[in-house]
Amino acid sequence: MLAGMTPAQIWHEPANAASIGFHVLHAIGSLDRLFTYARGAALSDVQRQRLAQESRPNTELTAGELLAAFDAAIERALDQLRGTDQATLTAPRHVGRARLPSTVIGLLFHAAEHTQRHVAQALTTGRLMQDRA
Repeated sequence: MLAGMTPAQIWHEPANAASIGFHVLHAIGSLDRLFTYARGAALSDVQRQRLAQESRPNTELTAGELLAAFDAAIERALDQLRGTDQATLTAPRHVGRARLPSTVIGLLFHAAEHTQRHVAQALTTGRLMQDRA
């Protein structure tokens, strides 16, 4: 979907809906954050900074760079998933500063579901933009 898109198209907000760029960056960031919590770790300062920047248009990013970042995030998640011991799946984990309760499997499942949701929304936004072109 990103192939051939200009930064203006990537960051366009049709009818004030979230841009394709936001959905892709948020999918990357949320996948990273949820897998961090699944490891039992806290977010780093860099992760917090990226979270704050997800909704800000970054017209410096090309479609290729955005896609490469998404692919790299998926590969990191798959590597962690492959290395996750099944015996730890029901181990308790905490999310965020509020330390909301979850489990390893709950976080891994939510990461997959949340990523799919934002990819689908990016695709829908792209389709809306094509239909109006």
